[in-house]
Amino acid sequence: QVQLVESGAGAVQPGGSLRLSCTASGSIFSIGAMGWYRQGPGKERELVASITSGGSTNYGASVKGRSTISRDNAKKMVYLEMNSLKPEDTAVYCCNAAVVDTNGYRKLYWGQGTQVTVSS
Repeated sequence: QVQLVESGAGAVQPGGSLRLSCTASGSIFSIGAMGWYRQGPGKERELVASITSGGSTNYGASVKGRSTISRDNAKKMVYLEMNSLKPEDTAVYCCNAAVVDTNGYRKLYWGQGTQVTVSS
């Protein structure tokens, strides 16, 4: 009934930048907080950034100062911009969203993930 789809991933050189997008669709009544997580090879999943429905943001320590999360409520989208990318930023990036569906059921949904590779 509800799905999130990421786009905009790819290969980036160290020091470069990227922009990821995530679109929510389906039987959605409202969307609360949205966020981005990542999991690198052999690593635990970690928070990259999150944003509340009111626009308050939170960033993981490893990306703070290099990342910006934003959202477009009308389009049901959340974005992640990163710059000064490092090889250790290589990971699968997933978006998520807290959704109240049209049945009034609240659930945290996840996108399928998209690969970001930072290498020269």
